[in-house]
Amino acid sequence: MAVPKKKKSKAKGRMRQAANWKLNAPTFGGCPRCGAPKRPHTVCSSCGWYKGRVAVNVDAS
Repeated sequence: MAVPKKKKSKAKGRMRQAANWKLNAPTFGGCPRCGAPKRPHTVCSSCGWYKGRVAVNVDAS
């Protein structure tokens, strides 16, 4: 089994771990019915449709 020749400093170890903490921006797609931006697998907040049917009644006021 391989053994490191020198000890890694705390800064190097923490720098390597911090690379996995990055946050990604949420993805958005367009609603196929009204074209408004919406998150995938969610009901459209402007028209209330999901998977080709009305899921929520949204008042257009």
